[in-house]
Order: sequence, then structure tokens, then C-alpha cells
Amino acid sequence: MNQTATNDPKRRALGKGLESLLPSRTPPPPVEATGKPREIPVERIVRNPFQTRSRVDEQQLDELARSIAATGVVQPIIVRPIQDGLFQLIAGERRWLASQKAGLATVPAILRQVSDEQAMEMTIVENLQRADLNPMEQARAYARLAGEFKMTHDQMAQRTGKDRASVSNFIRLLKLPQSVQGDVESGDLSFGHAKVLLALESPEQILDAAKKIKALSMSVRQTESYVQGLIHPEKKTKQAKPQQDANVREAQEQLQRALGLKVRIEDKKGKGRVIIEYAGLEDFDAILNALGEKP
Repeated sequence: MNQTATNDPKRRALGKGLESLLPSRTPPPPVEATGKPREIPVERIVRNPFQTRSRVDEQQLDELARSIAATGVVQPIIVRPIQDGLFQLIAGERRWLASQKAGLATVPAILRQVSDEQAMEMTIVENLQRADLNPMEQARAYARLAGEFKMTHDQMAQRTGKDRASVSNFIRLLKLPQSVQGDVESGDLSFGHAKVLLALESPEQILDAAKKIKALSMSVRQTESYVQGLIHPEKKTKQAKPQQDANVREAQEQLQRALGLKVRIEDKKGKGRVIIEYAGLEDFDAILNALGEKP
């Protein structure tokens, strides 16, 4: 009876009808990481959750899309295979997005069989090499490497080609108040400004200083002087010396000419002292002679 059912043409037709209604269970073709580019449908590529870039310049993206529409994708993107026949983007997000804008059905890609950690490292390194991450994006990227993958600053420096001090300075930016981080991300404050601001102790001081720096369009050097004045106000007071009386200054210059030595007069309302500096016995003898005392 089973054989009859199997050979029944109606049964076979019914089976085909059911197959057409059910989703295909055909497994995706095996993926081999050959290192050679292959064309992959753009809709089968998903964004990298480890992507460090948070902003994309739409104007630049439109320009890239027009270029790709005219000449194609010159440099392949890098992806890794994941579940359900999809591919996760590792490097080349702008090229992938621009390819979609340009209306391309496929994009050339190089496949890599890599772990989450390796994918994140490759993403960070690729972006750092292109120098298109702002300081806060770099800071968050390094912080993720440290937090999620327990990397030391030395390890991050080795794997990204940066020196250890730079890695540490980027991570320290995350101590800034959120609004100041936003200023750094938008470019209103530079990485240099941000590093100087970190010398201040309280968030309130940093916020107030950041507002003044932006309002006066201070350079990094001017910011350094300004912040040092906030940290050491007593030095600023000492540097502000009172103006010397004109008569006292003239008497001081006359004594210097007469003795040929450095003379300083400290006068306070008609009282004070005269300080004569000498560098040796000859200078001392010259002072005695000037005073009418023979050595």
C-alpha cells in the first residue's frame, strides 16, 4: 500500500504543492575563507556590532556612492560568515553603505573565519588606519577592548600600532562630563583641549572651563595657561608684580651704572632696602671703594 501511495501521480503532485508553500530548508553553500574576493549580495551582509564609528558623513557617503556607481567598488570589504547564510561586516562599512545607495546587488568581499575578539580588533585597526574616527569613538573602542576582552593598555597598543600613552590618554577622555565628550566628538574641542581639561579635579570646573575655551576660541597652548592658572592661582598672584615707582626705578638704574653691578631697590612707602649683588671679591672691593671705604 505504501508503494502504491508513493507511485500515485496525485500524491506526488500534492507533495510538490506542499514544498512550494513551505520555506526552503536547503542549507547555505559551504563558505571557504580563501582570501580571494567574491561577490556577495548586499542584503546578506549585516552591520558589525563592534563598529566603532558612530557617525557617517552623509555628503561623503553620497560622493562615494556616485563613484561606486561609475567605477564599482575598488577595494573589497571584509566579512565573516555567521548563521543562516549571512555575513557580518568587519571592515568597509562606508563602501557597503555606499554600494547600497548606488543600487548594487552585490559587493566584492574577502571572507575571514575569525572570532568575536578578532573581528573587533580588525574593525578597530582598520578604522584607526584610515584615521576617520573622532577621539571619543577611539576612546570607546579602546574601552570595549579593555572591558569585554580584558586587554591591557600594552596589549591594545601592540595590536593597534599606537603607543601605550596614547591608548591611556584616549581612555581617560571617558572621564569627561558627557556634554564635554559631545564637544570633543563634534570637533568643537580638540583632543589636545580635552587632555588639558582632564587636569581639573571636578566636573563643574571642567564644564566651566570648556565653556570659556569655546567662547574665546582658545588654542591648546592658551588652554594650558588658563587651566594652570585655575590649578595654581597663587602663582598667578605672585607673577602680578606691582609697578615700581618711577623715582625708585631711576635711583636703582643710577646705582647700577655707578657700581657696574646689579642693584635692586625694594621700596614700600619710603621704607625698604637696597640689594647689591656681587660675583666675587673684586666686585665687593668695588662696592667698598664706592662707599669711601678702602679694602
